[in-house]
Amino acid sequence: MTVEARPDVATLRGRVQGLMPAAREDLAALVAFRSVADPALYPPDECLKAARYLMDAFAAVGLEDVRDYETPDGSRAVYGHAPAREGAPTVLLYCHYDVQPPLDEAAWESPPFSLTVRDGRWYGRGAADCKGNIVAHLTALRALGADRRVGVKVIAEGSEEQGTGGLEAFVVDNVELLRADAILVCDAGNFAAGLPTLTTTLRGLANVIVTVRTLDGPVHSGMFGGPAPDALAALIAMLASLRNDAGDTTVQGLDVHRRWDGVSYPARQFRADAGVRPGVGIVGSGEVADMLWARPAVTVLGIDCPSVAESSASVPAQARARVSLRVPPGTGAALAQDALIAHLRAVAPWGVSVEVERQALGEPFAGRTDGPAFATMRAALESAYGKELATQGQGGSIPLCTVLQQTYPDAEIMIMGVEEPRCLIHAPNESVDPREIERIALSEALFLSRLSTSDGPGRVR
Repeated sequence: MTVEARPDVATLRGRVQGLMPAAREDLAALVAFRSVADPALYPPDECLKAARYLMDAFAAVGLEDVRDYETPDGSRAVYGHAPAREGAPTVLLYCHYDVQPPLDEAAWESPPFSLTVRDGRWYGRGAADCKGNIVAHLTALRALGADRRVGVKVIAEGSEEQGTGGLEAFVVDNVELLRADAILVCDAGNFAAGLPTLTTTLRGLANVIVTVRTLDGPVHSGMFGGPAPDALAALIAMLASLRNDAGDTTVQGLDVHRRWDGVSYPARQFRADAGVRPGVGIVGSGEVADMLWARPAVTVLGIDCPSVAESSASVPAQARARVSLRVPPGTGAALAQDALIAHLRAVAPWGVSVEVERQALGEPFAGRTDGPAFATMRAALESAYGKELATQGQGGSIPLCTVLQQTYPDAEIMIMGVEEPRCLIHAPNESVDPREIERIALSEALFLSRLSTSDGPGRVR
């Protein structure tokens, strides 16, 4: 049997380094598109122009049948593929080209839609999330050229930041189009810049809106205050019962003692990353990683009640709150939501009227870590970075991952990318470290050049 020569690490590293000027040009072009998928904020044509740019870019790196598909939410998903050589697996590469709005443009130190180089980083909305990941895909495919054996499919979503579920529905309706043996969801990143990291779990989501009613209408607090049941006070007591004095979630029926066995998250680093003010404690009785990635976490997202400015000397007759419960792997989102609703009803004082609306539900995700694709990616990342791989969870949800796992149960799904804490994704002054684009592109190129059904897993030379 003839063993086909494949590029070694040094060869691919040199190619990727030589492609970084082109990567910067790609990112500058992509950042210039104001591709916020909200027509109330920016013209829809901005997203269409970004999609057209990607169609040309995908075709230029050798993908075939490049086209854009309309998804059920009206956004456009850009797709292209290159077939596998005989006996080789197929890899699906995911990214999204829509971005968050820039928020307060006055808070930006440079124009949000103009790529700006400052202090060794590249600034602009979407520079990291997720246009930097698009550029990493393009750079990896350019570096590989004809040395690619595996099949490659690329799908770029156009409405990820809106959470409208367009691509999730598209996957279900186009199962064969996106079928793959391994899936790289490149919409995340490293625990810290320069530390190769794969995200292996995502917390799910169970949101509710709880409404408390006590009176037919507000009554004068001087005439009736005291015996008149205060709806806002009742709601506050109910919400306070969701955590104990240490800050642990106390929803009855949920396991709050699990431990995280991946990378450790030092408390000092978390305080800095989260912007915790001096003197304010971190809540919870476990390690930071336990609280973030292994245990349920409840948050009161908002309360409807009289504002201070509009309040009067009245006993509130009604109050409501939006409550979010993040659900770790191992707990079903629907069961967690049931437990949250039952808890709120059980702790309601004074016989108040309680109505609970189920608002949002998303299952947690846990990817395989024992398959050949994971082993190959581990070796690729460690070769590219020169450091041992770390694994982390994400407190947030990526519903697409759960849909992909349910649709392609045999595929290995890995979450990675160029984003790291200093990127400030979703905030003013978003940026990316170009070295992360370079190293992620190299890792992906190594992975695509080495993954094979005939080669043993993880053999990156």
